[in-house]
Amino acid sequence: MDPMKAQQLAAELEVEMMADMYNRMTNACHRKCVPPHYKEAELSKGEAVCLDRCVAKYLDLHERLGRKLTELSVQDEEVMRKAAAGTG
Repeated sequence: MDPMKAQQLAAELEVEMMADMYNRMTNACHRKCVPPHYKEAELSKGEAVCLDRCVAKYLDLHERLGRKLTELSVQDEEVMRKAAAGTG
């Protein structure tokens, strides 16, 4: 595959994944923090604080998972290299 095409594909995939993460976060935090029946047009202080904490936790977890998956991927690559070197 052409390197430019692969890079473009990776960028598009990243945008798609970030949009999905944003949508999931929005839905999860909205369900958790905002009651289904609105009483006022503006968020209450409690709702705003809940949303702020929910988003912070969601993003923190997303970052941690990303680091862990990267770490596991690097480990897998090392194992595969060692296995290939051992059979070669």
